[in-house]
Amino acid sequence: MRPNRGRPGVRRAGARRRASAPTRARLLALRVLERVTRAGAYADVLLNASLGRSQLTARDRAFATELVYGTLRWRGRIDFYLSHLLERDLDKLEPLVASALRLGAYQLLFSDRVPPTAAVDESVRCARAAGAERATGLVNAVLRRLASERETIALPPLDRDPVGHLVHALSMPPWIAEHWIDQFGPDEAAALARASNDAPPLTVRANRSRVGVEELLADMRTRFPEAERCRFAIDGITLGRRGHPALDPAFLAGRFTVQDEASQLTVSLLDPQPGERVLDACAAPGGKATAIAERVGDGGHVLAVDRHPRRLELVRRAARRLGLGAIHTEERDAALPFEGAAFATPFDRVLVDAPCSGLGALRRNPDARWRVGPGDPARLAAVQLAIVKSAAATLRPGGVLVYSTCTLLPEENEAVVKTFLDNSEGYTRASVDVLPPEVRPVVGRDGWLRCLPHRHDTDGFFAARLERQQ
Repeated sequence: MRPNRGRPGVRRAGARRRASAPTRARLLALRVLERVTRAGAYADVLLNASLGRSQLTARDRAFATELVYGTLRWRGRIDFYLSHLLERDLDKLEPLVASALRLGAYQLLFSDRVPPTAAVDESVRCARAAGAERATGLVNAVLRRLASERETIALPPLDRDPVGHLVHALSMPPWIAEHWIDQFGPDEAAALARASNDAPPLTVRANRSRVGVEELLADMRTRFPEAERCRFAIDGITLGRRGHPALDPAFLAGRFTVQDEASQLTVSLLDPQPGERVLDACAAPGGKATAIAERVGDGGHVLAVDRHPRRLELVRRAARRLGLGAIHTEERDAALPFEGAAFATPFDRVLVDAPCSGLGALRRNPDARWRVGPGDPARLAAVQLAIVKSAAATLRPGGVLVYSTCTLLPEENEAVVKTFLDNSEGYTRASVDVLPPEVRPVVGRDGWLRCLPHRHDTDGFFAARLERQQ
């Protein structure tokens, strides 16, 4: 008899325990989704923090990211399928149980690389490991039924039920679906919703103070073969839809900034000139402030204002990486009057990239659709108007103010600008004739800049250029 004959049995038991444990990527994704559902946490912030503390491989980190964003992006369709299989309202389940069901359903409905049996079994294991042992039977039964019955569940068609189609097939909350259908019509609203569920392109802006866009493009193509010039933004490059440009050596060397093309066009609309004084009234995290600084050069002055000190540090960090000495920062609430020495001299140009509902950037922040409510646009519009009024007072006669948002709702966009103009003397909308050539393709006859995901493959953006006459 060999010594320690019983040891192999111990190892087999350990192996069984390991086999019954969920993959760490799935368990991390479940915990992030549960907190987003229960506490309204911001998915990108929580996910990045969770990945930073984990020891996941690069492949598992990518898988966890796909699970979180995919489940949030398609939650509307997922909930439609689950509602056909549950005897109770999904929203009445504990957030952990609901999140485990949604995570499993996402893998069953949208992941070609996860076998149905693995999607079900791993979801059960995740629920157990996360502390929902009592609900594992429910999770197992519902997901097994979904795996076998999903082909029998019909989604509402666009032609007969436009709102239902956007809500249940394209995963938009009812109030957003209704807004978009009223604004764009059913067909275009559906195209916008589909585009809002796609992965966004990786877009960067060449730091014109250090490198030309063609030189940067040639360099980036050695690591991003799909890289090409942006369609509109003169300093922009799209790198495809895969990769991590913020880890690229050219990024670390300060040769570019990661920035969506529509965001770049907002600065093009402002059109800051070398040597000018420019105020960025809502500057963090600094993409537009640094773009302005690259244009005004060392002889210019950019005052980046934000009321969040930790986010304002992101602006300073970006300025250091890019080697931009023209940026100065100040912590303050832009909705209040600008007072103090920093504002004693009027500014040549002012940018108000106002806090908004963010519904134009759902490709990047899919959880925003579930976090923003129907009453938020009106509340935000009041803040936006206060910021425009405060910032406009710092502009010199003949100066330019650009108001922008990354949302598509008129109450946060056109209505804010019109209310400001109706109640402010000496300010007018700029003529289309004076706008820089690169922005004119996305400016309508009414003079508003509008970028739309389904038309331009950018984030959804609105911007208006105003001038102070006196």
